[in-house]
Amino acid sequence: MVSFGNRSLGDGHPCFITFEAGATHDGVESAMRLIRLAAKAGADAIKFQIFDPDKLVADKKLPFTYDILANRKTGETRTITEPLYDILCRRYLAPEQWKQVKKFSDSLGLAFFATVGFEEDIELLTQLNCDSIKIASADVDHWPLIRMAARTGMCIQLDTGNTSVGEVEQAVEICNLEGNHNIIIHNCPSGYPARLESINLKMITTLKQMFPLYPIAYSDHTPGWDMDVAAVALGANLVEKTITTDRTIKSTEHVFSLEPSEMKGFVQTIREVEIAMGSPRRVMDLKEKQKRRNVRRSTFIKQGVKKGDRISLAHVEFRRPGFGISPKRFESLAGMRLVRDLTVGHRLEFKDVVEQ
Repeated sequence: MVSFGNRSLGDGHPCFITFEAGATHDGVESAMRLIRLAAKAGADAIKFQIFDPDKLVADKKLPFTYDILANRKTGETRTITEPLYDILCRRYLAPEQWKQVKKFSDSLGLAFFATVGFEEDIELLTQLNCDSIKIASADVDHWPLIRMAARTGMCIQLDTGNTSVGEVEQAVEICNLEGNHNIIIHNCPSGYPARLESINLKMITTLKQMFPLYPIAYSDHTPGWDMDVAAVALGANLVEKTITTDRTIKSTEHVFSLEPSEMKGFVQTIREVEIAMGSPRRVMDLKEKQKRRNVRRSTFIKQGVKKGDRISLAHVEFRRPGFGISPKRFESLAGMRLVRDLTVGHRLEFKDVVEQ
C-alpha cells in the first residue's frame, strides 16, 4: 500500500482511476475542459505531461507515427507521421499556466500529477504541492531524473512500456536508496494505439508477485475499456485512461481516448467490476441463504405408508422448497421404521421415523 495525498492505494482499497489529458489537450482552456469532464465523471485524478520541447528534442525533425480516426461511422483509421517536436509544442504550457491548471484541478477535488522530463519540471511539481510524479518508460534508465524525483518524497509512478524487468527493479532500487518507498509500477503497453499482442495483461500478475509492497497499475492505450476491466479483474490497483473532447481530432492518442459521453460509464463500470469481484471465499448473506432454500428440495411422501413400515426411496419424491429433509439427509433415514401413518403429500420430518 502507498499513499497518494490523503488517499491509500493497494490491495483492499478501491481502484484509483486516473484520466490522462497530457496528450490530448492543446492549451490552458483545453486542459481545464478535460479536468472538468474528469471530475464530473467521478475520476480520482487527472494526469498531464510536462516537457519543454526545445530541451527534450534535439532533432526537431525526429518523426513520430500514430493513428487517427478517419471515419467515425466505419471506424477506419489513418496513419500519420509528423515531427515529435511539433506534437510536444501543441501541449506545452509555461509554469504560470501549469499553476493555473493545478489550482483548477484542486478546486474540483481531483488529484493532479504529471510525467516529467527535467529537474525544473520536478521543481515545478514540488512548488505546486503535487502528490505524485510519473517517470515515462523511455526514462526508466534515466537514473539521475529518477533519483531527483525520489528525493522529493512524492509518490513515484514508474511506466514500464518498453523496459525489461531488470530495469524496473533497478529503478525501484534507486527510489529505495533515496528513502522513497512510495512507488506505483505501471504495466504500460507501447503503441498509439497499442496492439493486442503487445498488451500482456498477465504482466500485472507478474509485477504483483515481484513487487508485493507496491501497487500495480495499468495504463491503457486501446479503444474502449475492455482491457481496463480485465486489468482490474487481474488485480490492478490503478487504471489510467486517456480522455478527449473528440476522438476525430487529428493528433496523437485521440483515436483511442474516451469521449465525454463515455467517461462516466467507464468509471461506473470499473466500480461495478470491483463490487462483482467480491471475496475469494464463498460467503452468503441471509437473503442468499433463504433463496437457496427456496430452490432446493425436501422429502415428500408420494404414496401412503403405515406405522411400522420401513421408509424407502420408493415411498418418496423430492420437491421444492428445501425447508425439510434434503435428499442427501434422506439417505441416512432409509430403512428406518415410521412411527405413524403418513399420507400422500406429507413432508417427511425426523420425528416421523425411529431407528430400529
